[in-house]
Amino acid sequence: MDRTQRRWAWLSIGFSLVVLAVVLYLTVDRNTLELLLNFNPFYLLLALLLRTFSLVFWAFRMTELSKALRYHVGVRYAFLVVTANLFAGAITPGQAGGEPVRIHGLYRAGLKIGDATAVVLMERVLDGVVLSLMGVIAMIALGPLWLSLPPWTIAGMGLAWAFMVGLILLLAFAVRHPERVKVLVMRVLGWAERRFPGERLRKAAAGAERETDVLFASLLYFTSKGRRGLVMGGLCTAAFWSSEFFVASLILIALGQAPFVAESFLFQLIIAIVSTVPLTPGSSGIAEIAATSLYVLIVPSSIVGVFVLLWRALLYYYNIVVGAIGSLWVVRKEITRGPAEPEPEQVLISPK
Repeated sequence: MDRTQRRWAWLSIGFSLVVLAVVLYLTVDRNTLELLLNFNPFYLLLALLLRTFSLVFWAFRMTELSKALRYHVGVRYAFLVVTANLFAGAITPGQAGGEPVRIHGLYRAGLKIGDATAVVLMERVLDGVVLSLMGVIAMIALGPLWLSLPPWTIAGMGLAWAFMVGLILLLAFAVRHPERVKVLVMRVLGWAERRFPGERLRKAAAGAERETDVLFASLLYFTSKGRRGLVMGGLCTAAFWSSEFFVASLILIALGQAPFVAESFLFQLIIAIVSTVPLTPGSSGIAEIAATSLYVLIVPSSIVGVFVLLWRALLYYYNIVVGAIGSLWVVRKEITRGPAEPEPEQVLISPK
């Protein structure tokens, strides 16, 4: 981990810890210890297992999208790539740092850079589509609860929703007009090469035109012959987010509270959509404040701080620990394997 990554990591963790400390200070009181007497560690363990299993759905999504482009990426390998991307995602705004890690992992599995980029872009698109559909369903099914939310929550979700839809429309424009985007990319790379001369950037600029063609060809392939991969990827995406959201209900049960499945699902959906906006590293601080503001509507204030602490431990600090282990695995692989070449099990099924 270089100096910049360390700075981002400490900033992200520090901001999260400060906000958590404030939340605990404002919510913990004499009733907290009494409520904690009902704590059941079994359900907390179930929440941890479900959180881990949700990453398996992510790995299946990666294999299905790769299969749509006629590549074979093993589920075990995809799971390791997913875990490796968690750390970078946890310390960068909008979890954007995880994308390059996944692209590199797919490249090491035998995908062209353009194809690997297309897979990762489609992951983001599927996240946006599935979360948007879940939001519409939640608004219809939980209308009264939706209207009872604070105005800032509705406004924040609306802005995040607009941001997410904007990214999807931007990608759709890029697929529809690839030549325009290609010209823009080459101009930016040309400017960067003149501004920051270097061998590495020169090689990147030289291969950019070819890989850009591969990228747009793959994106178009997804919308035609690769549609089955999109459907399977969409199902895996829905399973992933549903698993992530249900973790909160299991934590509530562990704390002796009702699961509030429908309400918690809506709250987790709001937090997930707001977290897509790149405001703070790993959405640290924002997620804690949003969760506290929402769950205090249904959970006793004496226990809401402990709930937010456990929830962030499983959905944020878990990413840092597991992601660090996965990153070490990647470094070890890089050292032992040397130059990138496809592993025996990750071979091209047939040319596109």
